[in-house]
Amino acid sequence: MSTTKAAAETEHSAFLKTSSAAFYAASSFLITVVNKTVLTNFRFPSYICLAIGQMITTIVILYAAKMTQTVHFQDFDRSIFMKIFPLPLLYVGTNVTGLASTKKLSLPMFTVLRKFTILITMIMETYVLRKTFSQQLVYSVMTIVAGALLAASSDLAFDVEAYSFIILNDVFTAANNVYTKKKLGSDGLGKYGVMFYNALFIVIPTVLASVLTGDLDKAMAFENWATTTFTFCFLMSCIMGFVLMYSIVLCSHYNSALTTTVVGAIKNIAVAYIGMFVGGDYLFSWTNFLGLSICMSGGLVYSYFTFYYTPAPKNQRQPEQQPSVVIEE
Repeated sequence: MSTTKAAAETEHSAFLKTSSAAFYAASSFLITVVNKTVLTNFRFPSYICLAIGQMITTIVILYAAKMTQTVHFQDFDRSIFMKIFPLPLLYVGTNVTGLASTKKLSLPMFTVLRKFTILITMIMETYVLRKTFSQQLVYSVMTIVAGALLAASSDLAFDVEAYSFIILNDVFTAANNVYTKKKLGSDGLGKYGVMFYNALFIVIPTVLASVLTGDLDKAMAFENWATTTFTFCFLMSCIMGFVLMYSIVLCSHYNSALTTTVVGAIKNIAVAYIGMFVGGDYLFSWTNFLGLSICMSGGLVYSYFTFYYTPAPKNQRQPEQQPSVVIEE
């Protein structure tokens, strides 16, 4: 009886890991497409105001859910800020740099350069969370990064500002994933508390920044607010911002921060392949295509060893340890 129960729990745990990863991949794909539509197709002038819309939506939805007892998280007190820090700064950094790079880069090149988030996440998990990684996972990550370097080497539309934004986004995203995993263990906060206070602490400074930079005026003067299609896409982006944040927290809760990052990378490669045929801003080259294919291969190998591979039982007479790699200075 106990053996059956343990097996069921193990199977249930595997299901949660896989389903949360799939939910994150789908959410990330959808928000990339919607943001690209708002910022590029409609030429909405302020990615900061779009990020503010996503933050406000998150706050409103979670506050309403707390008031109706649908979800539960700690009430505000003086200890909240120390529990949540530095997530609010990382959250706004991830949103602003991500939206800026989405606006300035083609979807395929955006997805290629996002692969460096994986390597940064692996290094940060080693130092912040004290994790080690099997050789198979390290080699698959190196394969993804090598494919990204090859793909980026053929970029025919190099833009220094866009590349700066995407590298910053890689760093912010990696740090956000690692510290989200760390903060999920904080007493009283939980998944919903992390999301709510994350958005709450940063929305007012972001609004002030949009006023001082003139972004809010540009957004208010945008001529397509009366257009039904644009308004729908803008609202969808705001809602998907909440959904994406929830999916990241959920995936990080059931998986490692590195797995969350790799899942996002695999999704991005799929976006890159689609971008070759739709969107009109992809400059095809065989070098870029080969690099993307190498990235996809590395991502699939990582997924296999993370979700499906089961190490052989240890030899009782001479126990063996799975080889691991520790990144050291």
